[in-house]
Amino acid sequence: MTTEVQSIKQSVINALQEAEEKYGLDTTDITKRIEESTKSDKDSTQEALFYSLNRISMDQPNWTFIAAHFQLSQLYEAASKNRGYNTDQKYGDLYHLIQILTDKGIYSNDLLTHYTKNEIDQLQQSINPDRDDLFNYIGLFLLADRYLARDHDRNLYELPQERFMIIAMTLMQNESAENRLELVKEAYWALSNLYMTVATPTLSNAGKSYGQLSSCFIDTVDDSLDGIYLNNWDIARLSKDGGGIGIYYGKVRALGSDIKKFKGNSSGVVPWIRLLNDTAVSVDQLGQRQGAVAVYLDVFHKDIMNGFLDLKTNNGDERRKAHDIFTGVSIPDLFMKQIQEKDANGKSIGEWHTFCPHQVKQMMGWKDEHGNPLGLEDFYDEEDHKYFTKKYWEAVQHPLLPRKTYRAIDIMARVMIAQLETGTPYMFYRDEVNRQNPNKHKRGIGKTSIYCSNLCTEIAQNMSPTSITKEYQDQDGNIVIVRKPGDFVVCNLSSINLPNAVREKVLDRLISIQVRMLDNVIDLNTISVGQAEATNKKYRAVGLGTFGWHHLLALESIHWESEEAVDFADKVYEDIAYYTIKASMELAKEKGTYSEFEGSEWQTGVYFDRRDYQSDRWNQLRQDVATNGIRNGWLMAVAPNSSTAKIGGSTDGIDPLYAVEYAEEKKNFKFKVTAPDLDHVTYNYYRRARHELDQVWSIKQNAKRQRHIDQAISFNFYVRHDIKAKDLLNLHVAAWENRLKTTYYVRSTSQTEIEECEACHS
Repeated sequence: MTTEVQSIKQSVINALQEAEEKYGLDTTDITKRIEESTKSDKDSTQEALFYSLNRISMDQPNWTFIAAHFQLSQLYEAASKNRGYNTDQKYGDLYHLIQILTDKGIYSNDLLTHYTKNEIDQLQQSINPDRDDLFNYIGLFLLADRYLARDHDRNLYELPQERFMIIAMTLMQNESAENRLELVKEAYWALSNLYMTVATPTLSNAGKSYGQLSSCFIDTVDDSLDGIYLNNWDIARLSKDGGGIGIYYGKVRALGSDIKKFKGNSSGVVPWIRLLNDTAVSVDQLGQRQGAVAVYLDVFHKDIMNGFLDLKTNNGDERRKAHDIFTGVSIPDLFMKQIQEKDANGKSIGEWHTFCPHQVKQMMGWKDEHGNPLGLEDFYDEEDHKYFTKKYWEAVQHPLLPRKTYRAIDIMARVMIAQLETGTPYMFYRDEVNRQNPNKHKRGIGKTSIYCSNLCTEIAQNMSPTSITKEYQDQDGNIVIVRKPGDFVVCNLSSINLPNAVREKVLDRLISIQVRMLDNVIDLNTISVGQAEATNKKYRAVGLGTFGWHHLLALESIHWESEEAVDFADKVYEDIAYYTIKASMELAKEKGTYSEFEGSEWQTGVYFDRRDYQSDRWNQLRQDVATNGIRNGWLMAVAPNSSTAKIGGSTDGIDPLYAVEYAEEKKNFKFKVTAPDLDHVTYNYYRRARHELDQVWSIKQNAKRQRHIDQAISFNFYVRHDIKAKDLLNLHVAAWENRLKTTYYVRSTSQTEIEECEACHS
């Protein structure tokens, strides 16, 4: 055995002995096996890794950190070998790394253009290898497997702290020279201490020569052949770059409607959605996964019961299925009232009429101030004026307008049957979303600005369709198509690691740098679809979110099913809202407001009135915003945060934990996982699995949270497969009555794993 092999074997033994002292774990068996082994050092490290992974349990959860230690050893060895430095250093020269990967075409030239060697050397001094010890095994595995930079042959070059530093350098590269390095260090502080995560596209692509940084996109499809096919083209280009897609199809005419006055010729929305399904499958996301697309339709659209609710189910005609897309239903308050209307015997009698949007525009004659026809989808109900309700009953009473009539409860039953089988459709409460929209001023009170959400139901921003205005041949013989851009929504996401940031009392400092990072994504990003790029810079919308809620409750000794948890949600998210708005206001003083600030509810103060913010700090902030503006038109959105929550060593989003101990399984791995910071104290707050918890408590928490979030929240229902219909209905009614804007999946105990869009994990 060589001296080098013996030395590395001894380092493995030393690490095991340190773990025994730090965590109180018995490492006698594996230490003895390695001491007596004649295998190479690599085999010793691998054996210790496998041994550690197999020992992870609810009784000994800290083996995950021992496994992470040996995984790090392998990463250090691989990086040092590929970059040509001594393994003992752990981290090599940062400038050399940037040079190598720039030469290989992995990194963009921007890093070497914006930073001198001296500056990069200074930043290297801030890299702290000890922060690698914060990772548990699954977090480190996911980071290394999916996000650390490798060459075209998958050889590892980048290490965890270098990924964080490259992200920080990329996002701060255009800041002024006098404070840029300090801002880079501050962003690195936030990332490396696992106080926050960036969205997975930013985590993966920042600093690189390919890909984009935004999470997902939302488009409105115009009711025309051009609109439908151009939307499909735009979706293909965005999906190629790794974006999740939300699409509103509520303006497209229904099955049996007329085309150019020839009656009964329209095939409805289902064939076009099937075409989107094929696009999602065909245009994968950077070769890693198929495209992820959600399609929303209004519950008053005639095709809602003509195939839309059955698109993903296993019964019925396969020629009218789209199993690879996700569905969402846009629901007005009036529908929720109709499903609760009953006769004296308690029988549901509320009727619901569905219409073709094209026929509504033809027959009703509603127009906006520019003379453009309006449909039912273009109105919503305010608290004091029921704009949609009035228009809906006008349509119902029109003697010549075709409609299909159902009992409202029968439509809801079809929704719930689909949810229990497939997890979808998502629920989008359109009136509440539009009432709370701070940027409705460009369209007017009562006129819909937001038609649907994104793939993960947390984004709510102004939308409008893009249309072709003319087509001509230029002097060089080129055919030029002129498109009038609509508002094509872009989501720029990042999330706070609640247990770390709240308990260490760093929210103010953290959110200040986090909002700046998000704002810089807007200017750095290169989006292949022009109208999305324009909308991104018009509203400068960002979505600051959170993960680790259940983890935080356990550490604070708060039970999920308690008023204390509800009150705690109110307090924590009010603080987050305050610091986020304050940070955007400070950025506006420095860099200017978003272009549509004038007349917004931020500027008028209505935003603060709606949420009853009356304390001294809120009154001062309201005044500061009116005086200085804010940088970003929308600020907060709580995404699902599964992958990045695991990287952060915490629990997913705002969800309860699946179980105290379970197997985390994806396509290329299966690991045993335990609740974070599990011990004899926190066990009591984790022990009830998510499907056992009373979902009403989750709704109550989310209602408090939603008050402070200007966009929406990815909020799942967890139910047993044998839940009674009336109980699931009551959950939906409770969500609506508590003024939630959206609900995400209905996850039952009988469903196989539901594929999520990882772009929104932040």
